[in-house]
Amino acid sequence: MHFVVCIKQVPATTNVQVDPKTGTLKREGVESIINPFDEYAIEEGIRLKERLGGKVTVITMGPPQAESALREALGRGCDEAILLTDKSFAGADTLATAYTLSCAIKMLSEPADLIICGKQASDGDTAQVGPSLAELLDIPHVTNVRKIVEIKEGYVKLERMLEDGVDVLEMSLPALITVVKEINTPRLPTLKGILAAKKKQILVWNKETVNADADKIGLKGSPTQVVKIFYPPPRQGGQVITGADAKEIAKKLVEKLSSHGLI
Repeated sequence: MHFVVCIKQVPATTNVQVDPKTGTLKREGVESIINPFDEYAIEEGIRLKERLGGKVTVITMGPPQAESALREALGRGCDEAILLTDKSFAGADTLATAYTLSCAIKMLSEPADLIICGKQASDGDTAQVGPSLAELLDIPHVTNVRKIVEIKEGYVKLERMLEDGVDVLEMSLPALITVVKEINTPRLPTLKGILAAKKKQILVWNKETVNADADKIGLKGSPTQVVKIFYPPPRQGGQVITGADAKEIAKKLVEKLSSHGLI
């Protein structure tokens, strides 16, 4: 089976700056890491390969330095890696990103049986790329997957985590899932894996390679843009209500809320 894992390289800090002209994150000079949720996607792809055979292809879209994230994924056990990099990809929102990824996946020499994404990216927290990618590929998808119960040719059974319980779902393959941290514990790259990853070739594809429509990529293809980012004003200090006992404190609290028309 062919498992495709989509990952993103994100800033290793929450102290990020925004380009005032484009509304996009400034990534120059900021240490980058694999998006934490994507580490679980990588691990799940590798575990499925170990159980069922096949291969794992890892894909990311980003600047040339995103190659380091792919090397790390290869060091953990992925088999092939593809870097989607082109100046025209820059500034993409979630829809333009999903479109570019969909173009690349359609170009794979071996069709994907299961596409695995992290729940969301730490720098955007939208959780939109995975579902958007599935829609563009016209395949079923399930988000917040915490366990793959069974998978075989043409079929997958899994558990989706909800706020108040768990769904047990079945869907046909090919399909896409986004995973949460409860699904596994990511392994670290081994020394042998790191050395092997350094020797592996990473495919570098641009907009021509994936036959992407220039009107659907990057800033030009992004219907949503960040207009303004600002810190909310600091909250004013509250008031501590004291009294001789709980009954008196409760009485004062009721009087205070009543005076403000809250009750």
